[in-house]
Amino acid sequence: MAEQELENAAANDLSAVLIPLLKGVIYREADAGLWQALLNLQARVRDYVAVLGLELVLDEAEGYSFLRSRQESDDDAAPRLPRLVARRPLSFPVSLLLALLRKKLAEFDAGGGDTRLVLSRDEIVDLVRVFLPESSNEARLIDQIETHLNKIVELGFLRKLKPAAGQTAMFEVRRILKAFVDAQWLADFDARLAAYQAQLAQGNKL
Repeated sequence: MAEQELENAAANDLSAVLIPLLKGVIYREADAGLWQALLNLQARVRDYVAVLGLELVLDEAEGYSFLRSRQESDDDAAPRLPRLVARRPLSFPVSLLLALLRKKLAEFDAGGGDTRLVLSRDEIVDLVRVFLPESSNEARLIDQIETHLNKIVELGFLRKLKPAAGQTAMFEVRRILKAFVDAQWLADFDARLAAYQAQLAQGNKL
């Protein structure tokens, strides 16, 4: 009887970790107890989600974890599993903003000091402004960038903070962005931005 109770408790512990993971990202700062449970059970979590065609991404240094679809095999004979985690196509402006934020995060990390990169809406607008024609309507530009920022908040790469009185909106760049825009991608950043500028010059405006 005691052995059965232990098995049930272990299953419950695993469920308590798996359910939040299947819903989204787990952050150490948001729930230290859940994070520790994930660290303790990560081998079992990896085995379980592998059955679903998923893999666990866990970055202990940065303090985040999430599930993603496993790389598909090149073997044509291998069965193709349906994707449990859907791909999310991103618009050009959102991709551009993510690229700029990732570069800003790399520069911030290189400078040392604080681990949290916080930017105001105006600072983010300034990042984008250099890629736009000088004649861009300022009010319209800000409105459109705010729409794209809300999308990035929804994706989990930014966290909107409560601004002080009289401040513009403030955003924390979530470090999970590093997992989606990796070092190799960043190494090609200048070439990618040149392509972005060419696309914008052809009329692909925000």
